Amino acid sequence: MEQNFWRKCSTCKKPISFNSRYYVCSVSSCNGQRTGYVFCSIQCFDAHIPGARHRDAGAIEQKAPGTSTAGTFVPTTSNPVAPTRRIITPTSGPASSSAQTKVPKDVLIIASRLKEYIDARSEGYNTSTTVMDVLSDFVRVACDRAIDNARADGRKTVMDRDFAFLKK
Repeated sequence: MEQNFWRKCSTCKKPISFNSRYYVCSVSSCNGQRTGYVFCSIQCFDAHIPGARHRDAGAIEQKAPGTSTAGTFVPTTSNPVAPTRRIITPTSGPASSSAQTKVPKDVLIIASRLKEYIDARSEGYNTSTTVMDVLSDFVRVACDRAIDNARADGRKTVMDRDFAFLKK
């Protein structure tokens, strides 16, 4: 039986016709051979995000194959390998209040190591436990700025060079 469409959308189940635009998730577990999620629109992709619980995902635009001929796909365009376009959906930016509520406010400083350092450096000074909260806040601010620097460079990895502002 010959289908008159390529595949169905993984969210809304509408058919995706041959030679049409569709979207795949940038997360490898979603676009693998076993799962193979495809979406007919950005709205269907966005509906997929909460259930998949991705931290950071984007929709990658693809073009469906040409026509079906006995189980094999024959592209109808002269350039079957069209460049793909990655579309980042704005789930939550750095300035959004919802992103700030999800960020844990745990202590980021190892108290015992800090106390040992202050004791050794100052020859007998003690360290208040409230210092850990203050230093953790400083580390958060520095990390947020480094994240912004990495984002401005188009990277998803925060590197030591993103903290260069601390050396000034």
